[in-house]
Amino acid sequence: MGANIGTTVTGQIVSLSISEIAPISIAVGMFLWLTAKKDGSKNLAEILIGLGILFLGMEFLKDSLKPMREIQAFNDMMLTLSGHPVLGVFVGFLLTFVVQSSSASIGMLIALASQGALPLEAALPILYGDNIGTCTTALLSSIGASKNAKRAAIIHLSFNVVGTLLFVIFLTGPIMHLVRIWDPTDIGRQIANSHSVFNLINVVLQFPFAFILIKIAMWVIPDKGEEGPPKITKFIDDRILETPTIALQSAIRETINMGRVSQESFKCSMDGFFDMNADMVVKTFAIEKDVNYLEKAITDYLVKLSNCEIMDSDRRYIDGLFNNINDIERIGDHADNIAELAIEAIDKRLTFTEDSKDELREMYIRSMKALDLALQVIENPNKEKVYEVMKLEDQVDHLEKAARKGHINRLNHNECSTESGIVFLDIISNLERISDLSLNLVRVISDTVVFD
Repeated sequence: MGANIGTTVTGQIVSLSISEIAPISIAVGMFLWLTAKKDGSKNLAEILIGLGILFLGMEFLKDSLKPMREIQAFNDMMLTLSGHPVLGVFVGFLLTFVVQSSSASIGMLIALASQGALPLEAALPILYGDNIGTCTTALLSSIGASKNAKRAAIIHLSFNVVGTLLFVIFLTGPIMHLVRIWDPTDIGRQIANSHSVFNLINVVLQFPFAFILIKIAMWVIPDKGEEGPPKITKFIDDRILETPTIALQSAIRETINMGRVSQESFKCSMDGFFDMNADMVVKTFAIEKDVNYLEKAITDYLVKLSNCEIMDSDRRYIDGLFNNINDIERIGDHADNIAELAIEAIDKRLTFTEDSKDELREMYIRSMKALDLALQVIENPNKEKVYEVMKLEDQVDHLEKAARKGHINRLNHNECSTESGIVFLDIISNLERISDLSLNLVRVISDTVVFD
């Protein structure tokens, strides 16, 4: 619903008669683009260039459509559309379906109307049809996507179809009266305002009944068993690559998702060891496969994203994510190592002193907290949390040295077996490496992000 309102901004921009400043906008934009060194300035330059070309192009389009007023067959067709709104809706739908852009088709409507070739009575039904036609883009994009993606496309279609019916039957007259009061002489502005009013009123009327749209979507796309193997990735999708900024945020969220999966693997391995629970430990091996899958999926996605047109700052962030997912995968490997050691301890019925368990538990708690904070830093960079991870990693280093010293002391007093001692030393080594890798995660963020 919000997207429908947002798309009306394009029509408002197109309808503005400011073609005189288009060359100035292009010139200033080009000067900035050639001289700017910062990404922000280059972005502003591209906005100015794009707007200038847009307004210049609209003027060319309007001029090219002037002869349409002199063609009698075209005038007769417009009169027919004025008297048959359903036909106008179909024309608008077909036009947007062909060009796959409601903004482009509305721009054409405004250009035609501005040259006196299209009356408002004929333009409004076509405008309604444009809003239905734009749903085809979402419907086509949902092919091969998840059930919820298909349902979102169905909701979009239902929303616009219901809105079109309401306006064709009841509200076209009031809208024409309203927009003519606002802009009595500028039909381009009348069409742009009609588009905005259509979508705003549509949202107001249908928002309280959104649950009905959801039920329609659930009825059209019902739940019928499994769609196949569950999809491990949650946020990345190649279709989002068309918008690199959003794609980068999706990659960050997927990296955090991978980190949480790796964290769960770590938890299962250590909890299984403390409880001597083989079933719990075995979960680690299954989760590790998911971690490896996510590493490959995110890496492939980041490679595609890095080949898109992106800012230098975003490219540095992508480079940092490559390092992050590599470190997260290594954390999963260390969890896998701990799980193998736990299985060995369970199979051989090895025993550990209470002191050794306390030392392991203390290292585990701090290592887990460091990992959790590191993932929070990736999600929301925070200088204080970075320092906290550094402190925890330093504490784990000291605990490892103390644990090794305690182990030697227990060996000297024959308080533990050699086999138990080997497993103990290997586990503390893996715990220390996990805290090191957590520190690596925040160091990458520190090198990439400028903190306030």
